[in-house]
Amino acid sequence: MIRLQIISDKNNIIPVIQDAMAAKMKRTEIGFRKTEQEIRKFEKKYNISSDDFLMTYTAEDLTGGDEDYISWMGELKLREALLDGGRDNSN
Repeated sequence: MIRLQIISDKNNIIPVIQDAMAAKMKRTEIGFRKTEQEIRKFEKKYNISSDDFLMTYTAEDLTGGDEDYISWMGELKLREALLDGGRDNSN
């Protein structure tokens, strides 16, 4: 169990924390939507799913070559990180 204890000499710290958390969640949501848009563009351009791309495609298979491959792969990794919530799963 994770327990977070915040000690402050200010009485109204809870609204500040809530606002910071809400802002972080909003930025994450915006980033996720943008990432999904970019992924859909690649899927439409190449008429394949991202799952098929991950399993079978290389940069040589894409008309955009390395640039498209790296960009698409980067968007997929970013989406994974956003969905993971930044957790460290290396253990």
